[in-house]
Amino acid sequence: MISTIRFSLHVPLLAAACVLGLSLASPARAQVTAFKQSVAEAASADDAVAAFYRERDYQPLWTAEGEPARAQRAALLDVLSGASVHGLPEARYGVAQLKAQMAAVRTTRDLARVEVALSRAFVTYAKDVQTGLLTPSKIDDDIKREVPLHDRKGYLTEFSETAPLAYLRALPPVTAEYRALMKEKLRYERLIARGGWGPTVPGGKIEPGDQGAAVIALRNRLVAMGYLDRSATRTFDRAMEEAVRRFQLAHGLEADGVAGDGTLSEINKPAAERLKSIVVAMERERWLNHERGDRHILVNQTDFTAKIIDHGRVTFKTRSVVGMNVHDRRSPEFSDEMEHMIINPSWHVPRSIIVKEYLPALRNNPGAAGHLIITDSRGRRVNRANADFSQYSSQSFPFDMRQPPGTRNALGLVKFMFPNRYNIYLHDTPQKHLFKREVRAFSHGCIRLADPFDFAYALLAAQSDDPRGLFHSILKTGRETKVELEQHVPVHIIYRTAFTSDRGRAEFRRDVYGRDAKIWSALQQAGVALGSVQG
Repeated sequence: MISTIRFSLHVPLLAAACVLGLSLASPARAQVTAFKQSVAEAASADDAVAAFYRERDYQPLWTAEGEPARAQRAALLDVLSGASVHGLPEARYGVAQLKAQMAAVRTTRDLARVEVALSRAFVTYAKDVQTGLLTPSKIDDDIKREVPLHDRKGYLTEFSETAPLAYLRALPPVTAEYRALMKEKLRYERLIARGGWGPTVPGGKIEPGDQGAAVIALRNRLVAMGYLDRSATRTFDRAMEEAVRRFQLAHGLEADGVAGDGTLSEINKPAAERLKSIVVAMERERWLNHERGDRHILVNQTDFTAKIIDHGRVTFKTRSVVGMNVHDRRSPEFSDEMEHMIINPSWHVPRSIIVKEYLPALRNNPGAAGHLIITDSRGRRVNRANADFSQYSSQSFPFDMRQPPGTRNALGLVKFMFPNRYNIYLHDTPQKHLFKREVRAFSHGCIRLADPFDFAYALLAAQSDDPRGLFHSILKTGRETKVELEQHVPVHIIYRTAFTSDRGRAEFRRDVYGRDAKIWSALQQAGVALGSVQG
């Protein structure tokens, strides 16, 4: 709602000056001085806001007389009143309190406090809607996302120099994904207001040819969800089988057309749970609100995929394996730049794996893990026959371990490097059978690719007329070879349990690490609530 509150504080003050026979300039100057002093006092608790007013000699932004300031107030109160559209808590910005405070202005001091209160509400909202309400690292240790926070004083300076509505509309992410998530949020709110998808489906496997109450319940649920046209069938027919398959594809399930326990579990999730995932995805999209690169690599851990995106279009996609859902093996979330690939890589075993997995075996049998070369601090090979590994603890073990290049190498035949403090990279693997699994969380944290050669060709195509030939000419040498990427490619490792398809409809994935549940809990604590729209 657009505010029509106007300020008329100067009128009684000037009238009083006339009655007392004073010059108009004196009370006006006194009023201005009092206003400036009161603004300085009210803003002193917020360094950024105080700096903004100090630089403009405490001139008002929101409470000046005239149409420009009125338009700024109205635009701000309008977006604050509609913050829930973005999945943000309207109560956080105190719109009702701001309006009451504005209506109760009687003194210069009151006016100054309103001025500063509006500025503080503005910078809080601007930060929340542009880069997120939450601090990612406080939610989960494995969310390493570095949010591109904007200078709070800068928000005020920019707003004061820009058309208010245009500036406020440009604050949220301008990505197609964010817009689509907003639309889906509204659609799910309306759906929930109408009662959701109706009764759940009884447990037990339901497959083609089945009849009975469970089939009818499944039919009705699929119709309500939009996966099946209206039907009176009481039999699990071909149309239902195709509908189940479409549902499975939209939820990252094996698309076999059979409603087994896993599929029914996802079908029976209420619309409210899906809405939570959408709201969380919007918050995550705000965390990534910066230039991602005309060409970039996107790894969605919950979808178990890796993609190359060129100018907003997926040009390559492959299945992936991510870290196991155990402490210190879950794949972290962060962004970096891919700089090179290594063909015929050696695997330099991480220290954590050496002491946790291989050292106990070596204590019992010096010949254990014979596929690995053990070297000392100077790179010399250790003679296992002469070594007494039982004398070492996890803290004192002085050796490195390395697996030389080869088809059985843990990294396969190529790895893709974006050097980072977490020692995470993308790579090939000899364990190809794992890509057939529905949930693919098996690694120590790095991302394994089902089609690493094709991934390499796609990357090398930017710098070679014959990327396949170049790759295989190096591969067949068997030598470990570093190939620089002439143009580095941004890599974004994300975690989205809700995202939208090319048609703009939300798809959902399981919360494999439980991170989104933590984010939703934190959003709730911050005041976010599920809304519903009547109709």
